Parts: sequence; structure tokens; C-alpha cells
Amino acid sequence: MKYYSTNKQTADVTLEEAVVKGLAGDKGLFMPCEIKRFLPSFYDEIQNLSFQEIAYCVADAFFGEDVPADTLKHIVYDTLSFDVPAVKVRENIYSLELFHGPTLAFKDVGGRFMARLLGYYIRKEGKKSVNVLVATSGDTGSAVANGFLGVDGIHVYVLYPKGKVSEIQEKQFATLGQNITAIEVDGTFDDCQALVKNAFMDKELNEYMQLTSANSINVARFLPQAFYYFYAYAQMKRLGKADNLVICVPSGNFGNITAGLFGKRMGLPVKRFIAANNRNDVFFQYLKTGEYHPKASVATIANAMDVGDPSNFARVIDLYGGSHDSIAADISGEAYTDEQIRETIQRTYEETGYLLDPHGACGYRALAEDLKPGETGVFLETAHPAKFLHTVESIIGTDVKIPEKLQAFMRGVKQSVPMSKDFASFKTYLMKQ
Repeated sequence: MKYYSTNKQTADVTLEEAVVKGLAGDKGLFMPCEIKRFLPSFYDEIQNLSFQEIAYCVADAFFGEDVPADTLKHIVYDTLSFDVPAVKVRENIYSLELFHGPTLAFKDVGGRFMARLLGYYIRKEGKKSVNVLVATSGDTGSAVANGFLGVDGIHVYVLYPKGKVSEIQEKQFATLGQNITAIEVDGTFDDCQALVKNAFMDKELNEYMQLTSANSINVARFLPQAFYYFYAYAQMKRLGKADNLVICVPSGNFGNITAGLFGKRMGLPVKRFIAANNRNDVFFQYLKTGEYHPKASVATIANAMDVGDPSNFARVIDLYGGSHDSIAADISGEAYTDEQIRETIQRTYEETGYLLDPHGACGYRALAEDLKPGETGVFLETAHPAKFLHTVESIIGTDVKIPEKLQAFMRGVKQSVPMSKDFASFKTYLMKQ
């Protein structure tokens, strides 16, 4: 299958080129030239399939023309060594717990899948080395770093905003060493993302080293997140709750909800989506006004959503042919302050015993406020609450049990490279590697 750029100013490329390049030459994001629809019979029987079986079917629709079946199946099954159960929080509202992977965050699937697919292409083409650049506002860095840790021929540079990720998030990528380098940028997530994009556009730097991205701008990172939505539907169907299904996604860079919208285009019977924002609400304002005005991000307690200019907005616009009415027909939005997020975590814990993280709290609250009679809501609980330990403990007034996976990271020693947000400094550093 060929992939085109959202800016449509460059030739279509193969899957391999899209994965290895990450970003199109005209600064656009790659999109598959075809989005295949499943036959109705697939959805009739989906409740009888495992997570891995469902994920392989979805992966085959996107990547099956380009990757041998046995290789693709191995990549999928190796990626999904864990489950993502749907847990009832209250009547007709379920949490899809995406935090059971190695770093206890939803991006584990995309990070692990991309690492294995890129590793396949490196071996296939006999490439000597590929350098992965990834900007993170929290969970992307840990998922990508751990997904690529120890993979031959790949070095990962994780750029993150100084003082704007939680201690546990930082420890998950800044203590690894080996082929992982953490770069602590004196700026915001948007500054980190700008450094990555500028690196891809710099001719001299790209002639010196092979660069690709592991942010959701890379098709191999964001498309596997579609697995979640199909599996959520299957679980709801087993419970007899699949009719009038509404899925709410805590949204930052919009890769996750874009993968869900791809699922809907493939025929997935989701009635509608809700994009839940924090104070960084440029998409919410777009839904209300039809105008998109990116702005500098502001720091919140839901830090992984602190994005003022979400890259994947370009994919949403492209998917819907630029039609605001069509987008608003499939997606509604909400935005919440830190105070509202705290209130939601505390009240939900007191009333139901379910402990939300700050991002999942946005998703849960949106469903609690927006769900209509007869609808069933699923919100994506994107990370374990312990990843935001001090914030969550201060809200509920009691200790949060830290899973052993996180405790192991906390025992590590931070190793990071300080960096200004000036691209010249970043380029100079890379040219010395």
C-alpha cells in the first residue's frame, strides 16, 4: 500500500519509506492511500476473538500488503503480551485500562509495534543504523524508549520538557542508558516537537545520519492504537452493551483518537467519539468555532495532554476532507481545568472506589456529563495512577500502591543531556554523535 502526505506536495511512498522517514518531505504527515472496510461478518463474530486475533486482523488491513504474514503476526503477538480489560466504573460507563503494558501507559502498543516493524526493515535492508527522535510530554518517551531498548541498529533520542513530566515518567526513559539518550529541553513539549520536526527538515543533518520519528506522526506508532477500539467494541459486545457505543479519548497530540477515527472509517460500529481536553483546548475551540488557532501549551496536572498545536490535527482534517461539519458530527469535545480534574478523581474514588489518573479523569467526566439515555460509554484510561503519584495521593488523601514495574524504574539513576530549545544547539549535538 502507498502512503501520501497530508500536504500533498510530494510523491506517494511505500510503507517502509513512511516508517523509516517518519515525516514527509513536504512536512506533511503520511496517510494510507486506502482505508479498508471490514465485512459486517467480522463485527458479527468479533466478540469470539482474542485481543491478539483482533489486532492481527486490523494490522493486516493496514500492513498486510507490505509485510509477510508470519512476520506481521509475530510482531503483533510479541507486541501484545498483555491485556487491556474493560472495567465497569458505574452504570453504562466502562474504563478501558490501557496501562497493563511494560511502562503502564497506552503508548506501549504503538512503541513496541513500531520498534519491531522498524527492526524488521533494518534487518531486511541491511541498514547499519537508524536514529529515532521522539518528543514526549510524558508517556510517549517511556513507551518508545522501552520498546526500542536493546534493539540492534537503533539509537533513540527522547526529548522532554524540563520540569514538566512526572518523576516516575522521567525515570522510565532517563535511567535506561544503552541505546537510549534522554535530552532535557529547557522549554515546553511544543518546543521539543519543533526540534524534532526541524531536524527532519535539515538537509545537512539528514545526510549525516538516518533519522526517523517515533511520535504519533509516524504511521507505525499511531495506527496500531486502532487495536484498542476494536477490542473495546468486542468486550462491550460480550456484555451486550455494544449498541450506541460512545468512546471518549483523553487527547493531547491526537494520535490516539485519530486511530479510533480510522477504526470508524473501517466500519467499526462506534456511534460517536468525545475528545476530552485539559486547559490546552485548541481542538475543543475548533469544534465550537470552525477555526483552528494553535497556541503555546500551558502546564497542567494532566501533563501528557499539554499540547498547544497537536500534530495529528492535520490527519483529522485530511480524513474528513476539511469539513468542520463532518468532524463535528463524529466528534464532540470537552475541556477541564485542574480543579475539575481533581474534583473528578476525588469524587469518583469516594463514590465508586475506582482510582482515575488525571488524564482518565477527563475522559470519565466527559462521559458522565455527556452520555445520553441508551448510550454506553467507554473512556480510555491511558496510564496507571501511580505514574502521577504525588498528584493523585494529594487528591485522595491516602497512599497509592506503586506496581513493581514502576518501583524498578524508580531505583534507576537519571542520565540526561541538558539542551536549550534552540535548534542550532540541538543540531550541533547530533552532528557530534
